Amino acid sequence: MKVLLLEDVKGQGKKGEIVKVSDGYAKNYLIPRNLAKEATDAVMRELKAKEESRLHKIEVERAEAKALADKVASLAVVIRQQSGAGGKFYGSVTAKEISEELKKQFDVDIDKRKIIVPEPIKTFGKYELDVKYYQDVTGKINLIVTEKE
Repeated sequence: MKVLLLEDVKGQGKKGEIVKVSDGYAKNYLIPRNLAKEATDAVMRELKAKEESRLHKIEVERAEAKALADKVASLAVVIRQQSGAGGKFYGSVTAKEISEELKKQFDVDIDKRKIIVPEPIKTFGKYELDVKYYQDVTGKINLIVTEKE
Protein backbone atom coordinates (compact mmCIF):
# COMPACT_ATOMS: atom_id res chain seq x y z
CA MET A 1 0.00 0.00 0.00
CA LYS A 2 1.24 3.49 -0.81
CA VAL A 3 0.94 6.04 1.98
CA LEU A 4 1.75 9.72 2.41
CA LEU A 5 3.77 10.25 5.57
CA LEU A 6 2.39 13.01 7.81
CA GLU A 7 5.33 12.77 10.23
CA ASP A 8 8.90 11.47 10.06
CA VAL A 9 8.81 7.69 10.57
CA LYS A 10 12.06 5.98 11.48
CA GLY A 11 13.02 3.41 8.88
CA GLN A 12 10.34 4.54 6.41
CA GLY A 13 10.90 8.16 5.41
CA LYS A 14 10.42 11.84 6.08
CA LYS A 15 7.26 13.92 6.36
CA GLY A 16 5.63 14.54 2.96
CA GLU A 17 7.16 11.50 1.23
CA ILE A 18 5.12 8.79 -0.44
CA VAL A 19 6.32 5.33 0.54
CA LYS A 20 5.18 1.79 -0.08
CA VAL A 21 4.54 -0.22 3.09
CA SER A 22 2.71 -3.44 3.89
CA ASP A 23 -1.07 -3.21 4.25
CA GLY A 24 -1.02 -4.37 7.87
CA TYR A 25 1.65 -1.89 8.92
CA ALA A 26 -0.29 0.95 7.31
CA LYS A 27 -3.74 -0.01 8.64
CA ASN A 28 -2.70 -1.11 12.14
CA TYR A 29 0.13 1.30 12.96
CA LEU A 30 0.67 4.29 10.68
CA ILE A 31 -2.89 5.40 9.93
CA PRO A 32 -4.37 4.97 13.47
CA ARG A 33 -1.50 7.01 14.96
CA ASN A 34 -1.92 9.76 12.31
CA LEU A 35 1.60 9.16 11.04
CA ALA A 36 0.38 8.58 7.48
CA LYS A 37 -2.67 8.50 5.27
CA GLU A 38 -3.43 6.41 2.22
CA ALA A 39 -2.10 7.95 -0.98
CA THR A 40 -5.37 8.29 -2.89
CA ASP A 41 -5.89 10.55 -5.90
CA ALA A 42 -7.48 13.24 -3.72
CA VAL A 43 -4.55 13.19 -1.30
CA MET A 44 -2.09 13.42 -4.19
CA ARG A 45 -3.94 16.42 -5.68
CA GLU A 46 -3.96 18.11 -2.27
CA LEU A 47 -0.22 17.48 -1.87
CA LYS A 48 0.46 18.88 -5.35
CA ALA A 49 -1.65 21.99 -4.62
CA LYS A 50 0.20 22.63 -1.34
CA GLU A 51 3.56 22.33 -3.10
CA GLU A 52 2.48 24.74 -5.86
CA SER A 53 1.24 27.19 -3.22
CA ARG A 54 4.54 26.98 -1.35
CA LEU A 55 6.54 27.59 -4.55
CA HIS A 56 4.32 30.53 -5.49
CA LYS A 57 4.78 32.08 -2.04
CA ILE A 58 8.57 31.75 -2.36
CA GLU A 59 8.49 33.39 -5.80
CA VAL A 60 6.37 36.29 -4.52
CA GLU A 61 8.74 36.83 -1.55
CA ARG A 62 11.75 36.76 -3.90
CA ALA A 63 10.13 39.35 -6.20
CA GLU A 64 9.33 41.61 -3.24
CA ALA A 65 12.92 41.30 -2.01
CA LYS A 66 14.29 42.23 -5.46
CA ALA A 67 12.01 45.28 -5.62
CA LEU A 68 13.14 46.37 -2.15
CA ALA A 69 16.79 45.85 -3.11
CA ASP A 70 16.37 48.05 -6.19
CA LYS A 71 14.64 50.75 -4.14
CA VAL A 72 17.26 50.81 -1.37
CA ALA A 73 20.22 50.78 -3.78
CA SER A 74 19.31 54.29 -4.94
CA LEU A 75 19.03 55.70 -1.40
CA ALA A 76 21.75 57.20 0.80
CA VAL A 77 21.19 56.87 4.53
CA VAL A 78 22.68 59.72 6.56
CA ILE A 79 23.62 59.06 10.18
CA ARG A 80 24.88 61.87 12.38
CA GLN A 81 27.32 60.81 15.11
CA GLN A 82 28.98 62.69 17.92
CA SER A 83 32.74 62.29 17.91
CA GLY A 84 35.53 62.56 20.38
CA ALA A 85 39.20 63.37 19.96
CA GLY A 86 40.72 62.61 16.56
CA GLY A 87 37.36 62.20 14.81
CA LYS A 88 36.66 58.81 16.43
CA PHE A 89 33.22 57.93 17.74
CA TYR A 90 32.46 57.06 21.32
CA GLY A 91 30.78 53.91 20.06
CA SER A 92 30.22 52.66 16.55
CA VAL A 93 27.43 52.73 14.00
CA THR A 94 25.47 49.49 14.31
CA ALA A 95 23.12 47.65 12.00
CA LYS A 96 20.29 48.53 14.38
CA GLU A 97 20.95 52.26 13.95
CA ILE A 98 21.12 51.88 10.17
CA SER A 99 17.82 49.99 10.17
CA GLU A 100 16.15 52.63 12.35
CA GLU A 101 17.42 55.48 10.15
CA LEU A 102 16.15 53.72 7.00
CA LYS A 103 12.73 53.45 8.63
CA LYS A 104 12.77 57.08 9.82
CA GLN A 105 14.19 58.72 6.68
CA PHE A 106 12.68 56.62 3.86
CA ASP A 107 9.98 54.46 5.52
CA VAL A 108 11.81 51.31 4.41
CA ASP A 109 11.72 48.46 6.89
CA ILE A 110 14.77 46.17 6.81
CA ASP A 111 15.59 43.82 9.66
CA LYS A 112 18.87 44.70 11.37
CA ARG A 113 20.05 41.08 11.07
CA LYS A 114 19.99 41.36 7.28
CA ILE A 115 22.39 44.30 7.20
CA ILE A 116 25.99 43.07 7.09
CA VAL A 117 28.47 45.38 8.83
CA PRO A 118 31.86 43.68 8.18
CA GLU A 119 33.79 45.77 10.70
CA PRO A 120 32.68 48.40 13.23
CA ILE A 121 32.09 51.83 11.68
CA LYS A 122 33.98 54.25 13.93
CA THR A 123 34.94 57.09 11.57
CA PHE A 124 33.14 59.60 9.36
CA GLY A 125 32.77 58.91 5.67
CA LYS A 126 30.83 57.05 3.02
CA TYR A 127 30.27 53.32 3.27
CA GLU A 128 28.65 50.70 1.07
CA LEU A 129 27.19 47.82 3.06
CA ASP A 130 25.79 44.52 1.87
CA VAL A 131 22.23 43.48 2.70
CA LYS A 132 20.89 39.95 2.42
CA TYR A 133 17.21 40.49 1.60
CA TYR A 134 16.35 36.88 0.78
CA GLN A 135 18.16 33.57 0.24
CA ASP A 136 19.66 34.55 -3.11
CA VAL A 137 18.77 38.26 -3.24
CA THR A 138 21.46 40.63 -2.01
CA GLY A 139 21.94 44.33 -2.42
CA LYS A 140 23.80 47.39 -1.18
CA ILE A 141 23.05 50.23 1.19
CA ASN A 142 24.83 53.55 0.80
CA LEU A 143 25.66 54.98 4.21
CA ILE A 144 26.99 58.45 4.94
CA VAL A 145 28.25 59.13 8.46
CA THR A 146 28.57 62.82 9.34
CA GLU A 147 29.33 64.79 12.47
CA LYS A 148 26.47 65.75 14.72
CA GLU A 149 26.06 69.51 14.97
